[in-house]
Amino acid sequence: MTDPDATGTRLDDAALDRLRPLAFSVAYRMLGSVAEAEDVVQEALTRLSQAEGVRNPDAFVTTVTTRIAIDVLRSARMRRETYVGEWLPEPLVGPAQVNLPVAMAAAPPDAAAHAELADDLSTAFLVLLEALTPTERAAFLLHDVLGYPHGDAADIIGTSEVAARQLASRARRRIARQRGDVGQRATSGTDGRVRAEQLVTRFLAACEEGEVDAFLELLAEDVVLTGDSGGNVPPGMSIARPLAGQVTVARVLAGFMRRGAPIHFERALVGGEPGLLIMADDAIGGGLIGTWSFEVSDGRLAGIRGVINPEKLRHLGRLADLGRLHEWLRGARRRGPAR
Repeated sequence: MTDPDATGTRLDDAALDRLRPLAFSVAYRMLGSVAEAEDVVQEALTRLSQAEGVRNPDAFVTTVTTRIAIDVLRSARMRRETYVGEWLPEPLVGPAQVNLPVAMAAAPPDAAAHAELADDLSTAFLVLLEALTPTERAAFLLHDVLGYPHGDAADIIGTSEVAARQLASRARRRIARQRGDVGQRATSGTDGRVRAEQLVTRFLAACEEGEVDAFLELLAEDVVLTGDSGGNVPPGMSIARPLAGQVTVARVLAGFMRRGAPIHFERALVGGEPGLLIMADDAIGGGLIGTWSFEVSDGRLAGIRGVINPEKLRHLGRLADLGRLHEWLRGARRRGPAR
C-alpha cells in the first residue's frame, strides 16, 4: 500500500474527501454505530493524510478502517453486554423513495451524508452480524459484501488466507442458521421496495384507525417487535424486551395509537428499508422521538424495530423533549382513553 521509492507526497483534502464515504461504509457495517464509525473514519483518514508514498489509497483506508474497527468492536462488545434492554444499530435515515438515496435527510455529518443505503446496511442485516465475532464480521464483510478476495481480506485482517476463508465461511453458516440465505431479502430490488412501501402506507392507515384488526392484516404470524431505548427514556415509553406474535404485537400497536399522543409520522428510508420517523407535534415542541424500520416477508411485516434511545438519534437532527411527552401521556392516563 505504501511505496518506499515514492517522493513523499501526501494526499490533499479533495482526495481524502473522496475516500470518506468508503471508510464510513466499512466502519458502519463493522460497528452499527454512526458515532463510533465517524470516530474510526477520522482516525483512518488522519493516518492516511500523514502517510507518505501511498500507492493505493482505497486499499490503505479500507485496511486501516477495518483494523481500527475490529479493536473498537471488541471493546464495544463488552459495553453491549451491560446495555439496558435490546441493542439495535444506530439508524441511517434517508428520504422515502424506491431508489436508494445517497444523501441523508436531516443535516447529518458528512460521512453519513455520503454513505450509500443498501441492503447490507439495513437494520435487519446489521442485527444478524451482531452474532459474529469481530474477525468473523470483518472477513465476511470484506469478502461477501465488499468483494475482496480471501487473500486480500487476510492481509487486511492480519491473518492467513486459509484462516480468512474459514472465518468468512463460519460467519456465513452462523448467519444462515439465524435467518436463512441473507441474499434473499424480501425488499431487495425495485419491485420489493415498491411492495414494502405499499405496506408502510397500509401501516399508516392502521395507525390512523388504531384498531387491532387493522394491524392483524399487515403482520406476519411470527412478527417480532423490538425496541431500543438504552434505558434513556422515561418509564412506559418503550418496551423492555422484544414482543413476538401477530396478536400480541397488534394489540400493543393499537394500544399505543389509542393513547392519542401528540405525535405524527414521516415516511423515510431507515437503514435502507422503508420505515417511519416518529415526530413530536408542535404542541409539545416538535423534534424526533424515534425511528421504525420494517422487515418484510411474504407480503407481511415480519419485523418492526424501533430506536428511541436519544444517544442513537443525535446525528439525525433536533430531538423531541421526551420529558414533555411523558408528562402529556401521564395526563392522558388521568383523563382516560383518547378514543
